Parts: sequence; structure tokens; C-alpha cells
Amino acid sequence: MRSDIDWARLRAMTDEEIEQAARSDPDWEGLLDLEGWTMEVVVPPKKAPISIRLDADVLAFFKASGRGYQKRINAVLRAFMDAAAARGGKGEA
Repeated sequence: MRSDIDWARLRAMTDEEIEQAARSDPDWEGLLDLEGWTMEVVVPPKKAPISIRLDADVLAFFKASGRGYQKRINAVLRAFMDAAAARGGKGEA
């Protein structure tokens, strides 16, 4: 992937010049003055190997977008689970 970044110019900039450039960029508005933020390390849950039967067209849909289709299926199932939990569901559809 080609980048339009002038790395030599960036390496030559001082921290103050970089901060000034960021402050003049509207995409950075309000992000440079955040204080008291914390970082949370999220360890993904352990995966359980299973066998599952899916409709052929559903599987083909996920496989068509390339590698990582199992992760995408997992993400869809997690979104469903999270939505059900937000509604107060306990695993029922």
C-alpha cells in the first residue's frame, strides 16, 4: 500500500511542530486536551472448537469476503448476544 506521507519531513519535525499541525487539523479537534483517560486491556475470550451446521448460502456469503470468515460469523453472533442482553434476554431468541 502506497503512502503519501513525507516521512523525512515528519522525522525532522519537533514535537511542538507536530502538536501545532495536529491542533490545526479539524479531525483532531478536542482530542489533544484529553486528561485522565485510562486504557483497558481486553483479553479476548477463549475460543471453543465446535461443529455447526449453517445454511450453504449463509456460509458462502461469509466465505465470499475472504479470510477470517469464522471471525466475522463470531462477531455477528456476539452482536446478537449483546443486543439480547441489552433487552434483558438470557440467551433466548
